[in-house]
Formats: sequence, structure tokens, C-alpha cells
Amino acid sequence: MNRTQTSNLGTGEHDEENDFSIEKYGEKTVEKEECDERLLAEFAAMLTLYLAGTALLTGLAIDHDRLPRKFGLLDLALLGIATHKLSRLVAKDRITGVLRAPFVNYIKSAGAGEVEEEPRGCGIQRGIGTLISCPYCMGPWCATALGFGFLFAPRVTRFVAGILVAVTVSDFLHRGYAATKED
Repeated sequence: MNRTQTSNLGTGEHDEENDFSIEKYGEKTVEKEECDERLLAEFAAMLTLYLAGTALLTGLAIDHDRLPRKFGLLDLALLGIATHKLSRLVAKDRITGVLRAPFVNYIKSAGAGEVEEEPRGCGIQRGIGTLISCPYCMGPWCATALGFGFLFAPRVTRFVAGILVAVTVSDFLHRGYAATKED
């Protein structure tokens, strides 16, 4: 220990550095809604639900000897692209807005059939709104659902994932076509 560290041991100055309280989480930002410590409880509840569900389904997969030894590259690509599209459908698609409506406020159209929304309310309503309006946040949930679908209903899941991949390819073709029309 250096002289400064030794002299601060009894003053409490070091205690501030080692403060593990949740209340300190958002004290250095002006975007308080993004890091409200009260919202952390809701995020903890949703994370607990996610982990418990994943643990339960993993246990069932182990009991029924359904876990693969490894993922094939085609399955991984199918899962990745389908996860991308499913998370965007859940979080941004205009039509699925009916699922998000109890938890978000509509802001505006984002083009290409997507919308911009923000979480509303407080507590679990806001927590769910934060989750389901963010495709990046929805990604792990969608990947987990599709992954377990591959284990428990592989034919149906591959079919649905194939549709999602086809829609993703179509989206990129539409954007490419629109870009050529603009030139």
C-alpha cells in the first residue's frame, strides 16, 4: 500500500470507491430514465424469468437427450438470421405494435414497415416496454426460443426459421432495389 492509501483507510474515502449499492448505478448520467435503480428490479425479475426458463428447458433437453454435440454451420446461420428477423418483427414491426402497445408509446414511422416507440409507464410495464421495443434486447430471447425450438420441434422450427430467413433476404433485396431506383 502506498502512503495515500494507508492514510485514507480510516477516513472513509476508500469506502466510496467500494460502494456496491444499486443507488449509485445512475448517478453519473443525465439520462435517469435509462438507469433508474427502481427499473433495475424489474430487469432483475425479467432476467430471473429468462434464466429460470432457460435452465428448465435445458434440464428437459438433457433429460430427453436432445442437446446436440455441436451446432452445424448451416443451423447456426439459420438461427442467426432468423433471430435477427424475429427480434426486429417483435420490436419494430408496425403490425406487431398491437403486442407492444400496452408497454410503449408510438413516436413515429421509421420506414420500411417499422416504427419508433419508447417504453412507457413505470415498474414492470416500463421494464417490458424497454425489452420489447429494442431488437438488440429481444435478440437473446428470440435466439433462445428458436434454439429450444430446434431441440424440441426441429422440423417446425426449421420451417419457421426458413420463412424468417426468406423475409430477411427479401428485405435486403427491397432495400437494394429501392437504392437503384434512387440513382
